[in-house]
Amino acid sequence: MRVTTKGQVTIPLYIRERAGLYPETEVEFHYDGNIVSIVKAKPSKKAGRGARLVETLRGSAGGGLSTDEIMALTRGE
Repeated sequence: MRVTTKGQVTIPLYIRERAGLYPETEVEFHYDGNIVSIVKAKPSKKAGRGARLVETLRGSAGGGLSTDEIMALTRGE
């Protein structure tokens, strides 16, 4: 296996599957002076992008129309 000029290596599929390294999996590299190893990173305590977006939008919807009024509008009544 060869390292590209960008420092990239392709991990064979059978190794990725056995290790649970799926797209978007965070990994860490460890180096002990002779051996480089790659391990799954521990889950971050930081909220993901979706959770941050929901938190930003929480409570921002204005009141005004009841469910019946909204349904009437969608039905063209």
